[in-house]
Amino acid sequence: MVTSIEVTSLLTLIFLFFCGHAIADFALQTSWIAIHKDRHHKDVPLPGEKIQNPTIWPWVLTAHSLHHGLMVFLITQRISLGLLETCAHWLTDYGKSEKWYGFHMDQILHLGVKLVWVGLIYIRVV
Repeated sequence: MVTSIEVTSLLTLIFLFFCGHAIADFALQTSWIAIHKDRHHKDVPLPGEKIQNPTIWPWVLTAHSLHHGLMVFLITQRISLGLLETCAHWLTDYGKSEKWYGFHMDQILHLGVKLVWVGLIYIRVV
């Protein structure tokens, strides 16, 4: 039987995960990050400028995904979940850049993954 304390704790965890997601995916993600994390974006140099290394998307996508992993780690204090979140976020955003799905499904997938973390915590896997 699930106690009211467990339900409150689970709801708190969901709330914190969703808030952390909102911070990392909206407040911390600049338009520069949003553009340059997409592997199909081609940098156009300014007049007189030469692009030194045009393939920056893996670095930008990884940095953005690490923001999400950090949020999950700060909320749970579990490095395993922080690393899993980083990987899951990277793969989800990569799929969006491939146009496998759009913005809404991207957000549903991100929040669904957070619910998986809640489930893993609840059944004490992590």
